[in-house]
Amino acid sequence: MGELKLMKGNEALAEAAIRAGADAYFGYPITPQSEVIEYLMAEKPYERTGMVVLQAESEIAAINMIYGAAGSGKKVMTSSSSPGISLKQEGLSYIAGAELPCVYANVVRGGPGLGTIQPSQADYFQSTKGGGHGDYRQIVLAPASVQEMADFVKLGFELAFEYRMPVLILADGVIGQMMEKVELFDQMPRLTDDEIAEKYPWATTGKKKGTQRRIITSLALQAHEMEAHNMMLQKKYADVTEKEVRFEAISCEDAEYIIVAYGSSARIAQKTVELARKQGIKAGLFRLITLFPFPSKALQNLCKQGVKGFLAVEMSAGQMVEDVMLSVRGCAKVDHFGRFGGTIHTPEEVLNALKSKIIGG
Repeated sequence: MGELKLMKGNEALAEAAIRAGADAYFGYPITPQSEVIEYLMAEKPYERTGMVVLQAESEIAAINMIYGAAGSGKKVMTSSSSPGISLKQEGLSYIAGAELPCVYANVVRGGPGLGTIQPSQADYFQSTKGGGHGDYRQIVLAPASVQEMADFVKLGFELAFEYRMPVLILADGVIGQMMEKVELFDQMPRLTDDEIAEKYPWATTGKKKGTQRRIITSLALQAHEMEAHNMMLQKKYADVTEKEVRFEAISCEDAEYIIVAYGSSARIAQKTVELARKQGIKAGLFRLITLFPFPSKALQNLCKQGVKGFLAVEMSAGQMVEDVMLSVRGCAKVDHFGRFGGTIHTPEEVLNALKSKIIGG
């Protein structure tokens, strides 16, 4: 068993970055994820592993530091909350276009605009449909516990380097601020510059005599070159969709009604399922772990087993529900229940919505 600690989700994320062998964190404080950089500054990881922690002058500066460091093969990470993530979108598109690995976290707050510092899930479209400009995708992991805030950092780096693409840990203010027991994984070593040069033939580690130049760019002025690059990217995204789907099915074996949710909404919905079962309603929870790739085939299979309806529960006006609809393709009723602007629903509210919108609708 690894080391056990009582930690906030934001703190677990930060500690996991150190233990995952990250080379650097570049960020900027914004509620409700400011504890990430605060924890890193207090922990002084440079003395532990040599990891650099820097508060940039802005979110835009931070993501471009990530771009440069990732280009040299370094394991780098940033984090922010909704408005700050919006500022990072141009840099993220460059990173995706240049096929560079990085991990970043969005601890979502209510919006639009500056909004509120209360939790939300209204950044789903931005997270799963690109966010920045151009045809690119990113792997999106949705933690539902403090444990997963830590575990998904390690997993995120593994996926980022395997596929050479950004990986987003999409949490919300509930998961970032809540405290739970977390089992921390053992310290992983940071790679040396020589190990990076040998392991990652794409990394710009300095041209040595007799070696080929390594050039990293997202620019291709000729249309046919850009198209070829895009086709290669789409093939990679299809590969990710085939291999990296993750979800958790709770009480779905005999379920007639399925609640689809992720993050803190899934935690609330799990209690709803217990309440429903006590009332004789055969309800189940389909918890999304990857939002991209979306578990469409698994939802289709639930349709085939006779599920009568799906209720998408999210802290938004209705975003994830569109992917649920696309997945089930009209084989069962689909509806949405959400609170937004920073308001959190209760298990009882979700149960009432299930009864009115799906069972009796």
